[in-house]
Amino acid sequence: MFTLFQRDDCHLCDQALAVLAQARVPGLDSVFIDDEPALEARYGLRVPVLRDAQGRELDWPFDVKTLQAWTGMNA
Repeated sequence: MFTLFQRDDCHLCDQALAVLAQARVPGLDSVFIDDEPALEARYGLRVPVLRDAQGRELDWPFDVKTLQAWTGMNA
């Protein structure tokens, strides 16, 4: 399970989603931080941020190769 923290109308978030799709990351959930004060305080300018089930976080920018190495998925 992976969670992508993002904003509405965020071109970097759209790019991150495209990389995630290209890497075929399974079990992806999106959380929008807009109007969520706690998430805004934590992620603010960092979005998009990908978090795994263990709580590890990967900040943007990332590409398919970096993502596959971070998730442990084969190319």
